[in-house]
Amino acid sequence: MDYGLTKQQKEIQKAVREFVKGEFKEEIIEELVEKHEYPIKIWKKAAELGFIGIHFPEEYSGEGLGVLENILVAEELCKGDSSVGACLIQSAYASEIVLHFGSEEQKKKWLPKVAEGKCLSCGAFTEADHGSDITSMLTTAVKEGDEWIINGSKIFITNGGPLAGFYSVLCQTDPDAAPSYRGLSLILVEADRPGVTATDGGDKMGIRLMDTVEVNFKDVRVPLSNLIGKENRGFYQVLEFIGKSRILIAAQALGTAQGAFEQALAYAKQREQFGKPIGKFQAISHKIADMAVKIQAARLMAYATAKNLDMGNSNIFDASAAKLFASEVAVSVAIETVQIFGGYGFMREYPVFRYLQDALAYTVGEGTSEIQRNIIAKELGI
Repeated sequence: MDYGLTKQQKEIQKAVREFVKGEFKEEIIEELVEKHEYPIKIWKKAAELGFIGIHFPEEYSGEGLGVLENILVAEELCKGDSSVGACLIQSAYASEIVLHFGSEEQKKKWLPKVAEGKCLSCGAFTEADHGSDITSMLTTAVKEGDEWIINGSKIFITNGGPLAGFYSVLCQTDPDAAPSYRGLSLILVEADRPGVTATDGGDKMGIRLMDTVEVNFKDVRVPLSNLIGKENRGFYQVLEFIGKSRILIAAQALGTAQGAFEQALAYAKQREQFGKPIGKFQAISHKIADMAVKIQAARLMAYATAKNLDMGNSNIFDASAAKLFASEVAVSVAIETVQIFGGYGFMREYPVFRYLQDALAYTVGEGTSEIQRNIIAKELGI
């Protein structure tokens, strides 16, 4: 199908595919998976080629391109390998908060470092006692002289740990605000500030190469100028960021689904049982057909939503719908791929196992499927 991509967008797809073919070596990825190591060399190569922060303006080491180009990169990377691809495209996670709301000083200092693969970006929103509810935070930031003093902790923080450059931390800055979310602010906290500690968040089911940590802030002092955007507007800034970032999760899920599908299709063509390829059996051919249709529908939703965002048309319904559908398609396709592989699909040595593990993460990240349905229902007036 012609998705209406420009010549430049098709060239970006081709470039990422060539990068994946050259750098995503199976033996290297298997070693990374076994050791639970971040793909540092591949990440830095991707940054060198301009695939990280491709949507950043050129003055911040980006390519000045749009949301659609960014999700094309995400899709191709995750199609190549769901685990490594997620690490690369999420290396810039939440950097858009600085891009859209940060001061010029913050942008110049941090965005080039992210785009050039010198550090990872982190959004520190979630707390143990609140989960999906970010309307109130136990993490506080109190003014003292020309500094903020931050205390609290965050969990499930993507990219936290040794490679992190900074955290965009959602804090309660006005404890008397009613409702409490009107007193939330975002503050940039450098990862090497005294009082900042990160500990392993636990052994994850999927996306195992990416660090997910608990971050603690103990009397952390940062300048007042580290405030991102306006004071007590953090809740609204995070909502705007997440509302747009869900399309990137949709693209990752789409790539994961496509990668699993291609494994299933190839296997169905070459695996023989009862004297013919298993793809010739109706039970398998129908699975393949259904997978292809679901992926095409998810791609159409994702591309259309991205194009609208690039035209300045932010639509909460569309982004949530694209994320919900693509993430559940990824899980469905990955499960069917395991079924087509049979016993081999259940073995860790085959990549289809990892596609399934990683796909499950997308029904949780950036708001669970249940949260997406709540959002969609609200947008429909229910």
